[in-house]
Amino acid sequence: MKAPVLPEPVLPNQPKTMKDFQEDTEKAKSSGDWKAVHDFYLTTFDSFPELNAAFKKDATTSFNTIEDSGINAKFVNAVYDALLNTPQDIQKTVLKGIINSLLREWKGPRTKDDLRAYFILLQNPQFNNTSTYVIYAHLLRQIATLVEADHHFLVHWFKKLSQKRFKQLVERLLQFISLRLFPAKPEEFPPITKCSWWIPSASKVLSLLNTANSLVHPPLIPYTDFYNSTLDHIDLMEEYHTWQSFGNSHRFSFCQYPFVISIAAKKIIIQRDSEQQMISIARQSLVDKVSRRQRPDMNMLFLNMKLTRKRADLKKKLKVTFVGEAGLDMGGLTKEWFLLLIRQIFHPDYGMFTYHKDSHCHWFSSFKCDNYSEFRLVGILMGLAVYNSITLDIRFPPCCYKKLLSPPIIPSDQNTPVGICSVTTDDLCQIMPELAHGLSELLSYEGNVEEDFYSTFQVFQEEFGIIKSYNLKPGGDKIPVTNQNRKEYVQLYVDFLLNKSIYKQFAAFYYGFHSVCASNALMLLRPEEVEILVCGSPELDMHALQRSTQYDGYAKTDLTIRYFWDVVLGFPLDLQKKLLHFTTGSDRVPVGGMADLNFKISKNETSTNWLPVAHTCFNQLCLPPYKSKKDLKQKLIIGISNSEGFGLE
Repeated sequence: MKAPVLPEPVLPNQPKTMKDFQEDTEKAKSSGDWKAVHDFYLTTFDSFPELNAAFKKDATTSFNTIEDSGINAKFVNAVYDALLNTPQDIQKTVLKGIINSLLREWKGPRTKDDLRAYFILLQNPQFNNTSTYVIYAHLLRQIATLVEADHHFLVHWFKKLSQKRFKQLVERLLQFISLRLFPAKPEEFPPITKCSWWIPSASKVLSLLNTANSLVHPPLIPYTDFYNSTLDHIDLMEEYHTWQSFGNSHRFSFCQYPFVISIAAKKIIIQRDSEQQMISIARQSLVDKVSRRQRPDMNMLFLNMKLTRKRADLKKKLKVTFVGEAGLDMGGLTKEWFLLLIRQIFHPDYGMFTYHKDSHCHWFSSFKCDNYSEFRLVGILMGLAVYNSITLDIRFPPCCYKKLLSPPIIPSDQNTPVGICSVTTDDLCQIMPELAHGLSELLSYEGNVEEDFYSTFQVFQEEFGIIKSYNLKPGGDKIPVTNQNRKEYVQLYVDFLLNKSIYKQFAAFYYGFHSVCASNALMLLRPEEVEILVCGSPELDMHALQRSTQYDGYAKTDLTIRYFWDVVLGFPLDLQKKLLHFTTGSDRVPVGGMADLNFKISKNETSTNWLPVAHTCFNQLCLPPYKSKKDLKQKLIIGISNSEGFGLE
């Protein structure tokens, strides 16, 4: 949708420069006479044309491009940075001017000068104060209801902000939503029924900032900075059901803006949605059995995995029984089952996945086979891990999770391709960095590509000792790669490696995962979030682990424990990861953080010559009562550095 280009109005004359303003401010601070500064703020914030007159780099230029807002950002920053240190009457004058500007009647579409004014006003730090929220809300509503073409301009202007200013905008909006949901002083705001549009407006403006952030590489701020942890305390399932019932129109739901919902909250939604589907199936089964006067099966709510049985209903909570072993599954057996199975499946001799040493990750083997059901099993395992809150020690590249959400729910038409997504050399670099580098060199090569490389639109792959060739396009073996068509060649090559050559393997894997996690809630997830649900987060906080650790036979004040934490907190990151892997089977942290590990240190009443022992099924470290910090550090490093089949139970 294109907004009509309107003639820009003639702007008022604004002779003040940034230097003039700064000099006036310094004089006012020393003399106490703020008249000149007051007059500047009074005039500048009186109307949209005055804002443009003050801050536009050149009043005679229209600046109608998305790439340049035409605003003197340094001047805007200087004026706002000074504002909060001015007398109260000046700050009130600015707010009055903004109110008058927002209340003016609009006739017809907005001009680019209007957009510039919105862009400037949104950065006002006064809106951090709850006393200004009524004004802030009206500003947000006017921005939220702009036409799509105007939003397009704002998005591109937002991405040019400095990281600091951009982050301030995001934090201000998140705080506005949080305090409207849970006000410290409810009487400060109008009744929620009178301002039901506040949160939808703020969420829409946040979505513009989120879009801007995604257009910048690397992003201005991490995607997690858009999370609003306050939403963890509302009825998320009600939000989810509203979204399911009404979609993206009619009624507001935070699920329309999933980037504000934390990964922990999304995990709860996915699990509860799956549980509700399972309970619904179980209820129907119960009714059917009772109506036929059959005895109900009380295990219907659990998928009891005996390693000699075939799989049952995957939506049930997992309980594992090792044949020939006594004991109830309180979570440890389930985890052990996953650890054993994953190790076996990803073993190089098994041939399903190839391990790439350069990138430290696994990728799907492109070898053709008669039955792809084992790839489906791996997908099922990943789905079960998410559903049962088990962190898997799997190393897939990020593009695997992008493919897993392509599409996020199984298409109703079985002929629709699944697991196919747009891929680039950046995606290939995460798996085969050397090959990706070679292709990038080809793209930037300044000589004659056809004569020097002598390549065609053909790929060669070794399969069981035999070299096989595949055309990247019809007749590809006869089409030379040239300077003109090398971009197409690289794109087809990357697409072949990451999509086409492994299509059947990945499709089976995709269907396996979605057979367990068959929830529309997957539409709320980013690929990075799926990876965290499966493998945990790489961000370690050992202080948080220390705070949540439980002790058996030790007290946290015991000398051995004090030595332990002195040593561990002083470890470099690679040793901290080894410790986590040694004790839990993974060097990553579950979605709920370190506290969700239920990490325990038990006293091992053995000789202090022994190394520490770990029970990975229970995230438990058995520590002998070492008498010195040096001895503890030495034994711990040996133990965690040689944990594969050594000191591991």
